[in-house]
Amino acid sequence: MSNTQDHKPSSASSEFESEAQGRARGIVGEFVDFLRHNKKWWLIPIVVALLAVGVLILLGGTAAAPFIYTLF
Repeated sequence: MSNTQDHKPSSASSEFESEAQGRARGIVGEFVDFLRHNKKWWLIPIVVALLAVGVLILLGGTAAAPFIYTLF
């Protein structure tokens, strides 16, 4: 009795293979996908505020610092 069965790929494995062949998403795309699927929309203002503080810190060490300090 031979064990020659036709192995048809299931829809889950073919979907996995098609995703693996596709182009890789960047960090922003992965984050947006995370927010969409997990319904964590409340994280967006926190991330935007952290990015704004980071930009201010980076610009604080450059020649743009006098212009930033006049805002406060």
